Amino acid sequence: MTSQPKIKVYYNSACPVCKAGIETQMGKESRCEIRWNDIHTHRALVSEVSSDIEFVRERLHVIDESGNLHIGFDAFLAIWRASTHERWKASMLGIPIVRQLCSFGYNLFAAALYRWNKVKKRW
Repeated sequence: MTSQPKIKVYYNSACPVCKAGIETQMGKESRCEIRWNDIHTHRALVSEVSSDIEFVRERLHVIDESGNLHIGFDAFLAIWRASTHERWKASMLGIPIVRQLCSFGYNLFAAALYRWNKVKKRW
């Protein structure tokens, strides 16, 4: 039994861009255990984040070690905080004005990517 903190990441493997990003992140060292939850292959996992499946398909969701839910760009910040060599990203990009700009850009990109995947009938 491990006493390491755990985070849970909820992502959509049906999106090739999302899948590639998550697979890259999976290969990186972490300071805590990360459970990678693919909501495309395990739809019931969406209930863990109390969200609509379409919203989880559109935006990354993370539950951190304290049980707090992070969505979108904030989910990336949570993953980077848990990643040994990427905490610097969370520190730099988590500065309030920078975080707001990154969050805005992420939301635009996520919405466009979601629409592209719907057009391609990936789910």
